[in-house]
Amino acid sequence: MQLFSLRDLEREAQRRLDPVVYDYFAGGSDDEITLRSNETSLARISLLPRVLRGAGQPTLDTSILGCTLSMPVLISPTAFHKLAHPDGERATARAAATARTVMIVSMASTVAIEEVAAAARDAAPLEGNCWFQIYLQPDLGFTESLVRRAESAGCSAIVVTVDSPTFGRKNRDLRNGFTDLPSGMCCENLREPANDNSSGTGKVRPIVFSPDISWRNIEWLRNLTTLKIVLKGIVHPADAKLAIQHGADAVLISNHGGRQLDTVPATIDLLPAIADAVDGKIPLLVDGGIRRGTDVLKALALGADAVGIGRPVLWGLAIAGEAGVAQVLETMRAELQCALTLCGSRSVRDLARDLLQGLPGEGRCMSMRV
Repeated sequence: MQLFSLRDLEREAQRRLDPVVYDYFAGGSDDEITLRSNETSLARISLLPRVLRGAGQPTLDTSILGCTLSMPVLISPTAFHKLAHPDGERATARAAATARTVMIVSMASTVAIEEVAAAARDAAPLEGNCWFQIYLQPDLGFTESLVRRAESAGCSAIVVTVDSPTFGRKNRDLRNGFTDLPSGMCCENLREPANDNSSGTGKVRPIVFSPDISWRNIEWLRNLTTLKIVLKGIVHPADAKLAIQHGADAVLISNHGGRQLDTVPATIDLLPAIADAVDGKIPLLVDGGIRRGTDVLKALALGADAVGIGRPVLWGLAIAGEAGVAQVLETMRAELQCALTLCGSRSVRDLARDLLQGLPGEGRCMSMRV
């Protein structure tokens, strides 16, 4: 079967995966309104290309937080990669490194962060292209141990998911009775060290979602580490400004792929106001519903410095492991190159809002962003 788009990959992955696993990866919370909106809102926005600009072949490379990326597309954190392929996060890391982009490794990875980072280095020795996502835990000692492991593993950034004071309700998982990983598989980053009287590894902690986590915890983290700090899950412009005030090095606009609070707007609709609030002070990333190179272009034109993709990586992983993830990334690269060329753009940094039509509240082309 020839697969030409990320939607083709999803259909094939659905055919191969256990239905319960597919639903876990694909599903969202409650009525999945936000999940659907992430994609439909991107499709609603139209492109107004420029012509006869003599721009030549566009360049895709960019730099985020000191990391050089071959394109402004990175891998957002997703859990449980071994449910898709036995190599799990190792395969994803190798593909990301070979493609010269960033992988954000989930705290809920089924491979330990040390092994994931090593796999990335073995594939392509790049500087700082492995980031680590965490949920700040009420047990600050354990949170500190995770940060220290990320530092020792060579990660260059900590990505704090801030939209999860509690666990979102996912009806698909409730119907399927999906509550735990299969025997022999666990969140390896949550293992405690073995004590002196036991052999092997220690017990696996649960992830604790706490409504008590606040901006004070971000200040604590800022004082704890010199790694870059990215806040993932910002959807309100006021919180984007607070992120800057509390020492964040970047913001990742995200509604958790529609997996937390349902009816939150699509991230592409949130992007313009947050870009205006941030005003270029720190890098701005966005994920949610990115499925085409044209989606990447739209996000960049609205002020994002790069985008993240999540589910498509899992579809590629399920089909062909490392090679499948590589196909996802190369498909995005080829589509973005084509879209930039057709819009008359010289590079991913040569984009503005006047290329777009159909934004919320706009019946006409928006004026160019300064």
